Amino acid sequence: MNKKQKIIKKLAKRAKARQNKVEVTSVGVSGKERYISKAERARLAAQADAAEVNAAEANAPETEAAESPGTEAVPATATGDNQA
Repeated sequence: MNKKQKIIKKLAKRAKARQNKVEVTSVGVSGKERYISKAERARLAAQADAAEVNAAEANAPETEAAESPGTEAVPATATGDNQA
């Protein structure tokens, strides 16, 4: 490749780079996600599982109270406490 072709190629490369320039929104933040190690993924999965278990346990007493056969929920209108 001769000298003129090298210069033309270099200028075209620079022009293309200017045209496709990516704007950085803030310093330190890139569009690429950071690497998450295998141990970190396992820890995050364990936390998610624990959160699901806690949510299930929080909902369990409400469903057990509603499903227990010995106690029946009596509406306020059926107790005879009607005040007009």
